[in-house]
Amino acid sequence: MEMEMEMATEMGATAIAELAKVTFVNKSIVILTCLQFKIQELEAENAKFSSQLANCRCHEKEDKRDSSAVSCDSSLETSRKSNSGSKKTTKEIVKEKVPGYDTRIMNHHCKRYVALKVMYFGQRFYGFAAEAQMDPTIESEIFKALEKTRLLVGDKKESHYSRCGRTDKGVSAVGQVIALYLRSNLKETCENNEGSRKMVFKEQYEGEIDYVRVLNRALPDDIRVFGWCPVPLGFNARFSCLGREYYYLFWGENLNLLAMESAGRKFVGEHDFRNFCKMDALNVHNYRRKVTSFAISPCDVRFDENQLWAIKIKGSAFLWHQVRCMVAVLFLIGQGHESPDVIDALLDIDRIPRKPQYSMASEIPLVLQSCEFEGLNFTCSSDSMQALRVHLANECQNYHLKAAIFHEALQSCSPIEKDQRSLDNGTVKKKSSHVPLMSRPTEPSYEERRTKLNTRRKD
Repeated sequence: MEMEMEMATEMGATAIAELAKVTFVNKSIVILTCLQFKIQELEAENAKFSSQLANCRCHEKEDKRDSSAVSCDSSLETSRKSNSGSKKTTKEIVKEKVPGYDTRIMNHHCKRYVALKVMYFGQRFYGFAAEAQMDPTIESEIFKALEKTRLLVGDKKESHYSRCGRTDKGVSAVGQVIALYLRSNLKETCENNEGSRKMVFKEQYEGEIDYVRVLNRALPDDIRVFGWCPVPLGFNARFSCLGREYYYLFWGENLNLLAMESAGRKFVGEHDFRNFCKMDALNVHNYRRKVTSFAISPCDVRFDENQLWAIKIKGSAFLWHQVRCMVAVLFLIGQGHESPDVIDALLDIDRIPRKPQYSMASEIPLVLQSCEFEGLNFTCSSDSMQALRVHLANECQNYHLKAAIFHEALQSCSPIEKDQRSLDNGTVKKKSSHVPLMSRPTEPSYEERRTKLNTRRKD
C-alpha cells in the first residue's frame, strides 16, 4: 500500500512538472506575440514621424540647442570641446553616420533673403572671389564664418548667393555688398520670402538674429560686416546694383593735379573703355561703360608735408582692371609725360583699335567705396556698431604704431655726405626715358583676339 502511494505521489509530481513546462511555454509565446505587436506599432509610428519630418517646413519650431549655437561665439565652442575631451556627443555621432545631416536639419529652419554690407582690407587676400583657386580669399573667409555660426542655409548654390563686385588681389572695400539666404528667428519672414517679392517690413527687424554681431565674432580682423538688410527674392547683388564708386589713394607730391583732374573729366559719359582695361575677349564682348562722375580731392592725412589725395570714380559698372588702367594713364599725365589729350585718343577705338602696352597702377591703394541700390537701408544694432567702432579704432592704432616704427627707422638713417657720393665709382644713374603711349607696342585688338579664339576651336 505504501509503495502504491509513493508511486502515485511520483506520478503526480511528474504531471505537475509537465504542466508547469507547458504553462511556461505558453506564457513565452504570449509575451513574444505581444512584443511583435509592439514592434509593429513602433515601426508604424516611426514611419509616420519620418513622413512628417520629410514634409515639414520652416514653420516648425527651431531646435533650442541649434538656436543657441548661433549666438554663442567661437571661444565658448572651443571651451566646450576642450572640456569634453575625446568623448563625442550624440549629435556628433549622428552627423558622422548620416551623410548630409547638417544640410537637411538647416533646411528645415526659417530663413530670409538678406543683403550684407562688407568691409575688408585686401592686402593679404587673393581677391574677393573664391574661384580664384588660391587661398585665402575674402569670399572663402566669409563662408567659413557663415558655416561656423550655422547661419548658412544649404550650400552656396542653394543659398542664392550673389556679390556686387569681384575685386582683385590686394584691392580693399568698405562698401561691398553680397546677398544670400540666412537663418532667421522670425517665422513670418519665411512666409514673406516664399510667397511674395515685397520688401520685408521694418518692424520685422525686431527679434531677428544680430547678423552683424554673430558674423563679426567669427570673421578675421581684416574683414567686417557693417550692416544687413532684408531684400526681395528678385534681388541680385550684381545686377540690381545701380552704381559703384571706387577711390584710389595716392600722394600728390610732384604731380600736376590740375592736369590730372582736367584729363579725368574726359572719362565722364558713356565710352568704349577697351584701351583702359585688361581685355577678356572670351567672355566680354561689349566694352562700353558709363562713368557718371570723376573728382580728385584731398584726404585728411599728410606725411612730411606730402598730402594724401583720392581719385573718386563712379559708374554703373566697370571692366576688368579698368580703374587701375585709368589711374595709370592719369599718373603719366600728372608727371608731365603725356598730354590730357591722350585720353581722347585712347577712347577713340576707330583711331586707336589696339591698346598701347603700359603698366597698371598698384592694386593696394584701390578701394571699392560704395555700391548703390534702390530702397536698401542697411541696419546695425547699437551694440554691434559700438563693437565695430572699437575694433576699427584698435586696427587704426595698430597701423599707426607700425608707421611710427618705420618713421623712427627713417629718422635714424643718416644723410649721405657729399664725399660719400663721390666714392660711388663715379657712376651716375641714368633716368629712364619715357616712351609716349602712341609710340609703344600694342596689344592685339578685340577682333584679332576673337579670330584667334575661333581658330583654336576649329582645331
